[in-house]
Amino acid sequence: MLYVLIVCALIAADQGLKYWTVTHLAVGQSTRFLPGLMRLTRLHNDGAAWSSFSGRTALLIAVTAVLLIGVFTLLARKIVRHPLGVAGCLLILGGGIGNIIDRIAHGYVVDMFDLELFTYPIFNLADCFVVVGAILGGIYYLFLYDKTDGKEKRHDKDADGGK
Repeated sequence: MLYVLIVCALIAADQGLKYWTVTHLAVGQSTRFLPGLMRLTRLHNDGAAWSSFSGRTALLIAVTAVLLIGVFTLLARKIVRHPLGVAGCLLILGGGIGNIIDRIAHGYVVDMFDLELFTYPIFNLADCFVVVGAILGGIYYLFLYDKTDGKEKRHDKDADGGK
């Protein structure tokens, strides 16, 4: 139940920021956010990262749904139990669901974070969740999975009643 609440909070934060952006900025319009670091610029992205697969909304929805089902399965089957791995999965789920909501409802994703420090594509909060979740998941898998949740560890915990 806690996992559901966390994912819902992530989705609410993403959708709330997108709602504010859509109701306060015209497409292409910017406003100050963190002066010298970042501004908010409303953009509609009908592709994936760096506008790849632009106009392929159905494909992006299908691929995202399959990936989200995979991540959900890792949590539901308790394949991932370590807090770092769980955090990564929850961030990926929250971000992925946040962006899939936009794709289904509008056919595009609302992006708004526009870096001023250097040129970089405009992105949104859900993208941040997915990227940070993937980084945490990578760190977990590379350095902790075998020590905490690997096949032998799962069998050991199952054999002794999860102790």
